[in-house]
Amino acid sequence: MDVVMLSRLQFAVASLFHFLFVPLTLGLSVLTAIYETRYVQTGDEDYKRAAKFWGKLFLINFALGVVTGITLEFQFGTNWSSYSKYVGDIFGSLLAIEATLAFYLESTFIGVWAFTWNRVSPKVHALFIWLVAIASNVSALWILIANGWMQHPVGYVLRNNRAELQDFVAVITNKFALLEFVHTVGWAYVVASFFVMGICAYHLLRKNEVDFFKKSFKIASTFALIFTILGVFTGHLSGSEVAETQPSKLAAMESHWETKQNAPMYLFVMPDEQNERNSVEILPIPSMLSLLAFHSPSAEVKGLKDIPKEERPPVSLTFWSFRIMVGIGTLLLLIVIFAWKNRHGIEACPGLLRILLLAIPLPYLGHEVGWIVAEVGRQPWIVYGLMKTSDAVSTLARSQVLASLWAFIVLYSLLGLVDFYLLAKYARKGPQPAES
Repeated sequence: MDVVMLSRLQFAVASLFHFLFVPLTLGLSVLTAIYETRYVQTGDEDYKRAAKFWGKLFLINFALGVVTGITLEFQFGTNWSSYSKYVGDIFGSLLAIEATLAFYLESTFIGVWAFTWNRVSPKVHALFIWLVAIASNVSALWILIANGWMQHPVGYVLRNNRAELQDFVAVITNKFALLEFVHTVGWAYVVASFFVMGICAYHLLRKNEVDFFKKSFKIASTFALIFTILGVFTGHLSGSEVAETQPSKLAAMESHWETKQNAPMYLFVMPDEQNERNSVEILPIPSMLSLLAFHSPSAEVKGLKDIPKEERPPVSLTFWSFRIMVGIGTLLLLIVIFAWKNRHGIEACPGLLRILLLAIPLPYLGHEVGWIVAEVGRQPWIVYGLMKTSDAVSTLARSQVLASLWAFIVLYSLLGLVDFYLLAKYARKGPQPAES
């Protein structure tokens, strides 16, 4: 493998590992704030205990997420310096705003919240965790605006052999970026909700703190239902936006080779990328691809054969990742509907509780393959239509990147083991005993 591929693999390892922590941080911060708010509203000590219990797991996850996020950003200088030089006027400003506006606010108040239990009024203390939750999600907003700009660059002008910022408002109101934010954060809330429901299921199966975990479960199941439905809806809108702005990605997602109107969608397809065709196409639904992509059954959908080979994304990886993502999303929606319908008597549904416990990894996997679709499907462009990935890499020796890639793999494996051990340990331990 050359330096470009090794650098891509290194960034993929770092970003996919980092994103194991991000969705739980985003969602668990909001859920913890909701539990503490319920304590303020009702005076019920179980909700205070819930805020402390889920907040402890949030703090563990947040700490590991920060470490992996910092090393991720460093790679824009080490491995992708040509990219940083070319678009740093735009991309760098967005990351700078994220750090100064959101990350510092989040980092400050997370400490204030953790160390001021019973030292300030309950309302003030609840305000602290809401500031943490808001800052976490605002941080995600700016990062996803930056990524959305890479997917659909707007508001720039080419000057002095680089892309320079011309219209900041156009960048922050980029429809692609805003849809990406709502969709990504919505599914992050689903990750956190299933995490909470799964741990509740673990304890309810053992008849441990039944009343406490039922209260946590009711809120988490409602949260999960709302944002799973929202995630499905925004996923459809995002797909339509991809059809408009990244026709090569859409064609790879559907393994669609021939440009045609009334494009059908097949229930089962087997791509044959080498021969530019599908070796298997079963059960076509007439005009469905045109309808889903452009909301018109007669719309023309561009095929991969009308895209130069050097500008096509890897078809098989994009195609199968997309199908895994959709399949997981559909399965999670079915599970959460049953969980929400049985939320009041969930302790009497051992089969459903076991499913919820086993389902904890599913939204994580859905998120990961979703990012594979987004990033691999954009190739060979690092900024779609503007800069190719091969032109963005730093001038490095292959041995240097190979060494750092293995260092990342070893380090992140150790960090992952520590994080999963601590989360499992304190999740199994359960909440602190109720105060007399």
